Amino acid sequence: MTKYKSQGFSNTFKNARKGLRLVLKSEINIRVHFCAALLILILAALLGFSTTKICVLLLTISAVICAEMVNSAIEFSLDAVFHNKYSKLVGMAKDISAGAVMFTTFVAIAIGILLFIPAILNIFK
Repeated sequence: MTKYKSQGFSNTFKNARKGLRLVLKSEINIRVHFCAALLILILAALLGFSTTKICVLLLTISAVICAEMVNSAIEFSLDAVFHNKYSKLVGMAKDISAGAVMFTTFVAIAIGILLFIPAILNIFK
């Protein structure tokens, strides 16, 4: 048994919604990703993407947004523990987590190119 009180099922969702609201308010990159995702999904619908392609897009979008959220959580945690003082190891950890976001974004762009270019080229045929 844990020394912490069980928060219950409904409080778990309440805390998750609070975390999502917090990251949307505090992180501009997340807002950019959400806006880009909305535009991408609208374009996919206009191009008549199949359910499978929409699912690939949703998984790709969620991977990028989750990577960005984990990056933010790592940055906030390290800043809290080290009181915003410079540390080479903290800087390395932050750089690595930011690199994970960048890598995920590059893969997402590649997936977008593979899905959208053929569909856009079909319009001009």
